[in-house]
Amino acid sequence: MKGLIQRVSQASVTVDGEEIASINAGLLLLLGVEKHDGEGETKELCRKILNYRVFPDDAGRMNCSLLDIGGDLLVVPQFTLAADTSSGARPGFSLAAAPDVAKKLYGSFLADARLQLGVGKVKEGRFGADMKVGLVNEGPATFMLESRLKGG
Repeated sequence: MKGLIQRVSQASVTVDGEEIASINAGLLLLLGVEKHDGEGETKELCRKILNYRVFPDDAGRMNCSLLDIGGDLLVVPQFTLAADTSSGARPGFSLAAAPDVAKKLYGSFLADARLQLGVGKVKEGRFGADMKVGLVNEGPATFMLESRLKGG
């Protein structure tokens, strides 16, 4: 499982011209589910993302996590993060989880995040939809995180 996080002052998701989710200061997470992922990867990546220290402390150093600052989290499902780009000029998607599996694990990730951050702090994109994602990246600060487990 892969998560691309961006530290933002604001972010939003629009589907069919309607804004379906928005956050203020926090993290935008693009979440990619791979075919060998399971509940173990979901829990590990959620823990890692919520505790990852990418927000400045009083000295301006990246020493605070999303949990520390009480920030918001916007989670957007993005199967293209699971693309195989190792050859050719076109991505392959054989590494991505099947849609039904990915949707289930996306839901599990959201549930875990809401349990730790609070329901109102976690917003979501729409699985399988053509989404427009807007953001103001602070820093810019962008990090790719992956679960270390395989086949959880």
